[in-house]
Amino acid sequence: MMNPFDMLKNAQGLQEQLERMQAELAAATETGSSGGGIVRVTVNGQFEMVGIELDPVAVDPRDIQMLQDLIIAAHANACEKIRELIKTRMGPLASGLNIPGLG
Repeated sequence: MMNPFDMLKNAQGLQEQLERMQAELAAATETGSSGGGIVRVTVNGQFEMVGIELDPVAVDPRDIQMLQDLIIAAHANACEKIRELIKTRMGPLASGLNIPGLG
């Protein structure tokens, strides 16, 4: 049988580890792209868009729909990179947490 004090110490250590990782992830960013790099979107560890770069060739007033689709695709690509970063950094800890976007 495990000593309750050891369990408490383990829980506190895990909590500190989780808080440190959450802070690291909050500061992390990943950039996704689409259209061969003509649209680039950067998201942070909370999946918030923090930057967007558009090559002028992507801005065609006759085809706004294409630009919208490229932005959505680049955002999805960046979010996938953040998901992978979270899985890599948190490893087994991530499976026990309810992190949005890590289904």
